[in-house]
Amino acid sequence: MIRTIIVDDEIRARETIHAMLEIYCSEAVEVIGEAKNVASGIEIIKKLKPDLVLLDIKMPDGLGFDLLARYGNIDFKVIFITAFEEYAIQAFKFSAIDYILKPIEPDELIKAINRVKDLVRVTTPNSMDLQFETFMANMQNNSGEEKKLVLKTTENIHVIPINEIVALSSDRNYTRFYFLERPNIIVSKTLKEFENMLVDYGFMRVHRSHVINLKYIDRFDKSDGGYAVMRGGLRMEVSHRNKESLFAFFEKL
Repeated sequence: MIRTIIVDDEIRARETIHAMLEIYCSEAVEVIGEAKNVASGIEIIKKLKPDLVLLDIKMPDGLGFDLLARYGNIDFKVIFITAFEEYAIQAFKFSAIDYILKPIEPDELIKAINRVKDLVRVTTPNSMDLQFETFMANMQNNSGEEKKLVLKTTENIHVIPINEIVALSSDRNYTRFYFLERPNIIVSKTLKEFENMLVDYGFMRVHRSHVINLKYIDRFDKSDGGYAVMRGGLRMEVSHRNKESLFAFFEKL
């Protein structure tokens, strides 16, 4: 059982979350306590040592981030709960930190709890510290050159500057990342999920199975239908319908 604490300043929100956990996640989750603000959250977490904290972002005495900042080592999992869709969502995604939007949908809660169950099995100690540090850095850095992406594999958690990613390719529900000076990394998320994160930072889909970082493209090879040849020699097939967008990029150079 995942021993869980709910931290939210609204009593109705806490009651709703508690009830939903009992209805939809009772076999996996045991709610062992609740707190109404940052101060009481810190106290109850230290006292009960939960496996998981469902944490509101904005509370009267501070932010959920303030609560986490009080810990030298974050040895519990966190799912942020927020009513503010625009609030730090991009940083959450880049840092692989789970969040749920209010009002909470049962399916989203179930998915989040299932991800926590998987993380309990594979996550190394202090991994939440690493994700939280990356999250805070991403919150402070608006530049794509400075943003970092957390990539989780079955064995490791990698923190990668996005400007080091040369290209991505899909393999069913997995995504392979290519670099110049790092080994490839394979992550169990779809290419579409990463495309949505990276498209505003100089990345382009050139094929249903490939996304490239335009800063690393060396040339376009017209043979066999067409390939984007990346720095280092990596060749990524370009589909007919994506050639126009790629050629438009070359025209701007």
